[in-house]
Amino acid sequence: MNENSTSVGRLAPQRRLRRLELTITRRLDGLLHGQHLGLLPGPGSEPAGSREYRVGEDEVRRMDWSVTARTTVPHVRTVEADRELTTWTLVDATPSMDFGTAELEKRELAVAAVAAVGFLTAGSGNRLGAHVLGDAGIRRFPARTGRYHLLGLLRALLEVPRGRPATDPVSLADSIDGLRRSAGRRGLAVVVSDFLDGLPDEGVAGAEGPPPDWEGPLRRLAARHQVLAVEVRDPRELELPDVGLITLVDPESGRRREVSTGSRRLRDRYAAAAAAQRLAVARALRRAGATHLPLSTDRDWIADIVRHVHAQRRLARATRPHRGGVA
Repeated sequence: MNENSTSVGRLAPQRRLRRLELTITRRLDGLLHGQHLGLLPGPGSEPAGSREYRVGEDEVRRMDWSVTARTTVPHVRTVEADRELTTWTLVDATPSMDFGTAELEKRELAVAAVAAVGFLTAGSGNRLGAHVLGDAGIRRFPARTGRYHLLGLLRALLEVPRGRPATDPVSLADSIDGLRRSAGRRGLAVVVSDFLDGLPDEGVAGAEGPPPDWEGPLRRLAARHQVLAVEVRDPRELELPDVGLITLVDPESGRRREVSTGSRRLRDRYAAAAAAQRLAVARALRRAGATHLPLSTDRDWIADIVRHVHAQRRLARATRPHRGGVA
């Protein structure tokens, strides 16, 4: 197994954290520049005036020509995010995430995604906070700076109990609304989930059904913040293998149902319904104004993050307005 796909589930929490940090920093170090603007470029940074140009540090295309002409000293435009970024994450740790048939469980992949966001947005003055949706409701971690804060958050995520029935269930929709209320200052909001909660029973097979319960709250969150929606998947959620009679268990309700996977018709219907469900999720995320990053337990998740970053950079360059006189 290569270093990025090795399951961390067999390691003690401290070693799992160390493996995650080394994997992320080794493969992504130097890839992203400009802190979160490299992770998720585009709108969301507020103008914050100008400062003197620093040779070798600043890009000429960020020159503030009006201030430069007025003062006869080169100045560049600054944005709020250049000084300090607050990143808020909402992490789904409900029972549906305790599933995995490949190298990782979905919950482990969710922790890896939070680790990547945390290490990639770490910087002077940048803060990271989190809401963790579990069996006992929401656990909140205040936004703070520093590597030790990030490692403490990741350790807490790794130690979330598994397989417990919900004692104080909170929907994904309510969780997103709670995150919006906590994240007052404009910044980056990252929602990590399988987004299966709140999908309508009817109309799940296509685009014409009612929207998911969480679409409205996510749209309200995206009205003020840059939103990155990390969708965590497992290949067995998309298609059933032919392995005879199996028992399917709903992790949220505990309901069981025996099905015969030897039926080609059943497998085809399952694959079609699963594909339609994933399409409905993708369309809802797009309508809400979130940037969509799907990650799967059977793929090289770091490579998928790299491809996502490159795609976002190309999109940002293509949509950036041309300004005369700027190199």
